[in-house]
Amino acid sequence: MKRIVIMLLIACSALSTISAEPSASAQKKPDNVIATLNAIVNKFGLSQGQVYSVNRNPNTGIIESSIKIFPFCCSANAMKNDNVLRAVALNFPKDEPLSYQFLHIQPGSNENFEIKIITDNDTKGTQRIRTSRQQEMWFMCCKNPENPQLRDAYAIVWEKMNDQKDQVVGTIYMITSLRPDVYEKTFQSSKRMFKIVGRVDDEIKDSLYNIYIADTRNKLYALEDHEYVACVPVVNKRFEYQIELDKPCVGRLRCIFPDGSLCSAWIDLDFVPGETYNITVHNGYYDEDKDYERRVGRQSGKSLIEPDAVKVVEDTLTLNGVYYKADPEPDDYTKWRKNLGEQQEMQLKIRAERIQMDMEKLGKSYDMIKMYLKGTNDGYMMDVQFKEILKQNQELEAKWQDAIKFFKANGLTPMAYPTVLKEIIEVYTGQLRELDNYFKQHGTMSKTARKVNSYVIKQNEKYMDAIQKSFD
Repeated sequence: MKRIVIMLLIACSALSTISAEPSASAQKKPDNVIATLNAIVNKFGLSQGQVYSVNRNPNTGIIESSIKIFPFCCSANAMKNDNVLRAVALNFPKDEPLSYQFLHIQPGSNENFEIKIITDNDTKGTQRIRTSRQQEMWFMCCKNPENPQLRDAYAIVWEKMNDQKDQVVGTIYMITSLRPDVYEKTFQSSKRMFKIVGRVDDEIKDSLYNIYIADTRNKLYALEDHEYVACVPVVNKRFEYQIELDKPCVGRLRCIFPDGSLCSAWIDLDFVPGETYNITVHNGYYDEDKDYERRVGRQSGKSLIEPDAVKVVEDTLTLNGVYYKADPEPDDYTKWRKNLGEQQEMQLKIRAERIQMDMEKLGKSYDMIKMYLKGTNDGYMMDVQFKEILKQNQELEAKWQDAIKFFKANGLTPMAYPTVLKEIIEVYTGQLRELDNYFKQHGTMSKTARKVNSYVIKQNEKYMDAIQKSFD
């Protein structure tokens, strides 16, 4: 993990001056429609035939699309007695003002209906909603409250079975994807668009960032502090900047403090058309897109920025009275790695990439648990996911043990060993936070979830004991 000290001061007054301008009213969810559809799923839903899929951007973890399809079946009397038809007929029109597309098709119409599903990686598809003239359909599209580039579609269709006139079968759809109108307008420019997408920890959520751009590295370093092209605020612990470029250039990302002074450390990087640079800023260091340098050509020699381009102009920085070395001596792990041969370095990278892939799969599994908690709260599906999480942890443990053997066989010093163990412990402590959140929201832990919780606790304690022994 690449860590370079970037000192960010915590303050609560900076953002208020930036965001003082009035903004449009926040998009609201169609709560009445959602509640009605969930009630039908809970009462009449069928487990067979359900579809629950989520696609995330592999670099940012942000949802690009999700599809939830719930078949249901009941008697016509049940629908009548439970006021299902009446609730649908009342609540769809009630929430209609929140939509930008609304449709109601009665049985007997020959009009079928489908919607586009588009993701940020250019994946396009369609979902058929109404497929028979015997079906009644209610449908609405709304802007996603958390991301206006996404749209949430809600639909219900049903029909009476011809051979069983008292039997009603139907399907509920809840679909999130890119808004087609936004996609069509932005697709042509996206190939020239360079983006910076950032996240920050909670304790530094009031940060601001200046963006600098130049044609060459020398011109970038000739810029004065005030010659930035944009000042980007952090909103909801996120910040984003984008610009259309005709050719690669160089740029700088630099924190600005509430009093207007600039941080003494910054990040210089290649600004490449069609690329997105992802960064997560912590209090004192940052994690960046591990694949970015390869994509933009730094490793192939095409970069306009030299490696290790983060420059620090002061010896020390201070935060709440604590002093940090801005350009510290390499730690024991870094010193050990610099002495590795070319073949050993390649073997280490292969192991690291395999571990990274397993950790990403593990993260997606926990994301699925959170989706179920927010959606159907389906205990069975969550148990299926927890079984997968246990299996993924066991596979990851085998790879960690293999990596530790490699470290020891290649002379990793006792002083550097805790660095490796701390990285492993961070993964387990993160899982414990996820499990605690699951327990708080779900109210209880199933047998499968308890197995995962017990395994994670045991592994966490094992590696903490190993760290303690390394200091003895």
